[in-house]
Amino acid sequence: MIRKTALRRPLRAIALGMIAAPLALGLAACGKKDEAAPGEAPKSEQALPKVAPPAGKSWADTVVKTPEGGYRIGNPDAPIKLVEYGALSCSHCAEFAHESYDKLRDDYVASGRVSYELRHFMLNAFDLPATLLATCGSTEAVLPLSEQFWAWQPNMFQNLQSAGDARMKQIQDLPRDQQMQAIAEVGGMTEFFASRGISRDQAKACLGDPARAKALADQTQKATSELNINGTPTFIINGAVVGSMGWKELEPKLQEAGAR
Repeated sequence: MIRKTALRRPLRAIALGMIAAPLALGLAACGKKDEAAPGEAPKSEQALPKVAPPAGKSWADTVVKTPEGGYRIGNPDAPIKLVEYGALSCSHCAEFAHESYDKLRDDYVASGRVSYELRHFMLNAFDLPATLLATCGSTEAVLPLSEQFWAWQPNMFQNLQSAGDARMKQIQDLPRDQQMQAIAEVGGMTEFFASRGISRDQAKACLGDPARAKALADQTQKATSELNINGTPTFIINGAVVGSMGWKELEPKLQEAGAR
């Protein structure tokens, strides 16, 4: 039986060989608890008023790519700005998505008081192809595809486990320009995204784009060096890193900030 941690060791070498960036993939941890002490989330004594969207619009349908490389949904001037650093291979991120997304989108974001931004974080070599594919289509599709991938995530690990160590070694020995696509195929990612509108030709082009892979690596490196983000999911509220937690712990922080 192949454990997730065992799979990461050979694929870490693949990831490091494919990206010209100082990123130690595989060293970060999903749900790591020993990062720097969290900052203080903002607090408001009174509930903030709801903010109406422009006529004929919905804040829940307002999506942009941010300068930091994230994908933000909601009022761009929302008084409460929530950022998640999340990894598509992270089981804790998958749990958070399952517990939170509908309520976060339909109650908090739709009110105009909260915006939500997802910044993809590369924990390991699985996150690279998964994120390249999740961001391969339109800006509006990234968050729904990420949420769907988290729900499907156990299938990826089952596919990789079924492939076995020998197949993983074969991938490691492939030419660099073929490795990312091989990981995506073996993990079932290519098929998953093909069923959701990312054609195989489109996927091949995105997986074979070293500039996009490097940008994801640089984004992770910057989060680690500047914000001390070492695990996922990690949340920021109005610029304060509040730590890694589940929806049960995060929702009260949004309410304390005035979204109640």
